[in-house]
Amino acid sequence: MFESIKFKGNHNFLGLPNEDTTMETAKAVILPVPYDSTTSYRSGTRDGPGAILAASRNVELYDIQLGCEPLNFGVHTLPELEPDMSGPGAMVESVESAVGEILRVDKLPVILGGEHSLSTGSVRALEKHYGKNLSILQLDAHADLRDSYENTPFNHASVMRRVMEIAHLVQVGIRNISKGEMAFVKETRHDGIFWAHDMIDGFEKHIPQIVERLKTNVFISIDLDVFDPSIMPAVGTPEPGGLNWQQVLALLHAVVDNKNVIGFDVMELCPIPGNIAPDFLAAKLVFKLLGEIFRKNAWISDSGEQS
Repeated sequence: MFESIKFKGNHNFLGLPNEDTTMETAKAVILPVPYDSTTSYRSGTRDGPGAILAASRNVELYDIQLGCEPLNFGVHTLPELEPDMSGPGAMVESVESAVGEILRVDKLPVILGGEHSLSTGSVRALEKHYGKNLSILQLDAHADLRDSYENTPFNHASVMRRVMEIAHLVQVGIRNISKGEMAFVKETRHDGIFWAHDMIDGFEKHIPQIVERLKTNVFISIDLDVFDPSIMPAVGTPEPGGLNWQQVLALLHAVVDNKNVIGFDVMELCPIPGNIAPDFLAAKLVFKLLGEIFRKNAWISDSGEQS
C-alpha cells in the first residue's frame, strides 16, 4: 500500500500514538501536504500542515458539545506527502493518487494544506470513487474561478474552476472575485455562490439554503481565509469581512447532520512566527469537524468509546 507515493517526516494529529490507531483500524486518515508553488501574495503555506499538527498537540481531547473524547481512537496520520516540484499539475496528480489510496481502503480522507490548488487532486479521486452524486462545499474568501493564472490552470486561483469541471460546487463566504471570474459566473449561470455581503443580515438563516444546494455526498474544502482576518491573519491572501468561528461551526454541524460528508481539507494556513493562535484555530477546526463526522457516523458511543 502506498508503495509508489513518496512521503517524508512523521507527525501525528493530537499527539496520539500512531500505533494505537493503525491504517487498518482507523476511520479517518490525515494526509499532510506541504506545498505552496503557486501562491501569489504571501508564501509560506508549505509550513501549514506542520503548524496544524504541532498545534493539535495542545487541543484538549474532550469535546464539550459532544460530551466525550471523540478522537482518542480512529484517526491515523500519514507522513507528509513529498512535493513534486516538476509543476503544479504533477503535484495535483500526486494528491489524487494518495487520496485515491485512502479511499481504496475505505477511510475518510482529511487533507492538510498547503495551497488550495491541491484540492483538485482530492476531488478527482473522490469523483472516481463516488461518481456524480458528489458536491464540493467550498468555504473561502475568493471564488478561485480563473481559468488560468500565472501561466498554469492548476494555480490556487483556478482551483474551483477545475473543480467545477468535475463536480457540483457550492461556495460560501466569497467576498473577492475578478471581472473575468464574474463574467464566467454569469455566462454559466452558476448560482451556487453565497456571497459574504448577502449574509450580514443573519448568517444562520442562510444555512438551510446552503445545505439544500448540496448533493448527498459532500467533500468540504476550507480555505482558512474564509475566516475574518481578525481571527485568522495567517493566510496568504487575507480579505476583510469574513466569517467568525461560531458561524463556520454552525454551518459544518448542519452539513454533517444532513449530508454524507466523505472527506474534507483545511488549506492555506501560512504561519506567522510568534503568533500561534491561527495555528491552534486550524487544529481545533479539524478536531471539531472530525468529531461531528464521528458522531454522525456512530463511530463513537455516548461515552466516547470507538464503536
